Amino acid sequence: MRYDPERPLIVQSDSVLLLEAGHPESEEAGGRISRFAELVKTPGQLHTYRMTPLSLWNAASSGTTAEQILDILSEYAKFDVPLQVKQSIAHYVGRYGLIKLKAAGGRLLLVSAEPGLLDKLAGYKSLQCYFAGEPRPDGIEVLPAYRGMLKQDLIRLGFPVQDLAGYHHGELLPIALRERLDTGEMFRLRDYQQAAADAFYNGESDHGGSGVVVLPCGAGKTVVGITALARLQCAALILTTNVASVRQWKRELLSKTDLDAAMVGEYCGDRKEVRPVTIATYQILTHRHRKEDGFSHMSLLGMRDWGLIIYDEVHLLPAPVFRATADIQATRRLGLTATLVREDGREEDVFSLVGPKLYEAGWKELEHKGWVASVLCTEVRVPLSDQARHQYALAEARHKHRIAGENPDKLAVLLELLDRHEQEPTLIIGQYLDQLRLIAETVSIPMISGEMPHEERDDLYKKFNEGEIRTLVVSKVANFAIDLPDAKVAIQVSGSFGSRQEEAQRLGRILRPKRDDNKAYFYSLVSDDTREQDFSIHRQMFLVEQGYRYDIRPAVMEKGQREVPR
Repeated sequence: MRYDPERPLIVQSDSVLLLEAGHPESEEAGGRISRFAELVKTPGQLHTYRMTPLSLWNAASSGTTAEQILDILSEYAKFDVPLQVKQSIAHYVGRYGLIKLKAAGGRLLLVSAEPGLLDKLAGYKSLQCYFAGEPRPDGIEVLPAYRGMLKQDLIRLGFPVQDLAGYHHGELLPIALRERLDTGEMFRLRDYQQAAADAFYNGESDHGGSGVVVLPCGAGKTVVGITALARLQCAALILTTNVASVRQWKRELLSKTDLDAAMVGEYCGDRKEVRPVTIATYQILTHRHRKEDGFSHMSLLGMRDWGLIIYDEVHLLPAPVFRATADIQATRRLGLTATLVREDGREEDVFSLVGPKLYEAGWKELEHKGWVASVLCTEVRVPLSDQARHQYALAEARHKHRIAGENPDKLAVLLELLDRHEQEPTLIIGQYLDQLRLIAETVSIPMISGEMPHEERDDLYKKFNEGEIRTLVVSKVANFAIDLPDAKVAIQVSGSFGSRQEEAQRLGRILRPKRDDNKAYFYSLVSDDTREQDFSIHRQMFLVEQGYRYDIRPAVMEKGQREVPR
């Protein structure tokens, strides 16, 4: 058996990978491993990854072979890769493409080159309602209405379907990308944006047109969606997270394409415009007056002959939209996200109903090229005072996280950080409105929350972008679609229960390239020795997953004041 102590990786027989965090090659190894393995935990000096069927199927869908995966493992492993792991990788990677959906003679067929496999699948009672008869030499005919549901059920049985059945074009929409923006600046796609759009479109073949592109916040995912639309020349429905995002998409469409405003509709709030390109929120799509009522606006999915549906922040796609997505499998679908992690565990549904991961560029990769800022991530551990510690000890479990999140002693640490970054555009982000109001009043700076009208929010964002305001306090509205390119510092004073999604979005607020040194700073204030600290470990996984080093420092007492060590 080979043993090389200079290498950073241990490959266990249960497909768990242990990576030495402090090793000189750990950053490079982690970046390559994350393409086919999921980060599970990051305690101390060991980062734990696990290869799962879904992580291997996503890798296979983007063209990675079992041999390439084994080569990467062998390159970094201290010991030989166990035979069981080699067999597992070959098995799961080999399953992708084993079953295909194809269109032939007006019929939708499930086909496979594996002898006897279709007969086996036809024997499952749970699948029989999807088929229009018994297996034939050319495959099993599938009822088109069940195209999505069949894919969902098959992946749960361990058979990911490669959908090659093609898509209808939808309503024709002539659209072209501009060569020059209104500012006079030339508009050119970045190399990774071009590669992502190419991976989605894939020429005129039936292989393209359905899948997910994973890019960091601030890397221009919107541009990838617009480029896909310009390639396809068809009516499009764009679904996104909130009204601010709707308006950002509209601005981007009008500035980067030759579409005029009359061709782009907003479907949210008081506006219900259905145009050749319509931008709606998930919230409006899943709105209903009462729990027992139907969804008031789900019919939007059928109001025009959409040729493309774009799911912005696909990791937040609500469950009711998943059900609708199962019904529109003949429509091309593009998911955009910074992370495939879903807090509800429905990653398999994203794979089946939106599509597999087609392209991914990591934050560190783009940072090296200067497309996103270099971010220094620091967690500051703030002790609870004796009084707060007593309150925390007596509280019910469901209240402990909030007590820790609103730790009053975080304020002194925050003020010290604001002094340190006095000249830099800063966002203070938190979960609890009372805490944020106190901060805003103490520092005499504006606060933005969901209660504020969109017009007032937009005015404050504009003043921040123009340098009239240096610091903003923002609630959870900061998690999504705030276009603040010059924000250089983010201080997270409280957060959700270990949400990696939230960590991705909040860090994304400061990732756009910076004019001077291209550096940004992300601080997370966490109450020491509390449940908040436990949850923060989960959030950190997303950052480590992307190749960031996460520095943890204690806040210290000095003459009665808490301050962050310099």
